Amino acid sequence: MVRGIASWRQADLTRAIRAARAAGVDVARVEIDPATGKITIIMHRGDGKEPVTDLDTWMASHARSS
Repeated sequence: MVRGIASWRQADLTRAIRAARAAGVDVARVEIDPATGKITIIMHRGDGKEPVTDLDTWMASHARSS
């Protein structure tokens, strides 16, 4: 299988995270679309809660208690 040309570079990701931090954004998560190379930075809310997705909600409701 042949690898395609990378649509993003580590330097692009590093630059985006540094810019977000310089703007005062607390980065919680970074998502990269492998097809387009689009970098999405998810901000930390600051209230102690991480961003909640449908998967996060499902996992929390199906988690085993220890």
